[in-house]
Parts: sequence; C-alpha cells; structure tokens
Amino acid sequence: MQKLVLVLVVVFLGFWMFTDPSGLADAGGSVGSTLVAWTGNLFDAVIDFVGEL
Repeated sequence: MQKLVLVLVVVFLGFWMFTDPSGLADAGGSVGSTLVAWTGNLFDAVIDFVGEL
C-alpha cells in the first residue's frame, strides 16, 4: 500500500511539473519558506525554554 501511495505522489508531481512548472515552483518555494519559518520558531522556543531554566 505504501508503494502505491508513493507511486501516485510521484506521478502526480511529474504530471504537475509538465503541465504547470511555474505553479509547482511557486508551491515548492512557499513550502520551503514555511518550513524555514517553523524551524526558526522552534529554535526560538527552545532558546527561550533553556533560558528560563
């Protein structure tokens, strides 16, 4: 079942890449910037926590 889901995701991303490459790039950039923001928030929270100890 996991292999089937992985194949479907890869096929979907491949189809998206060929039909709307700029949309895929925009979505990837948005996801990347969101992950960077979440990582920064996590490190800020850890620093605040350790500082309160």
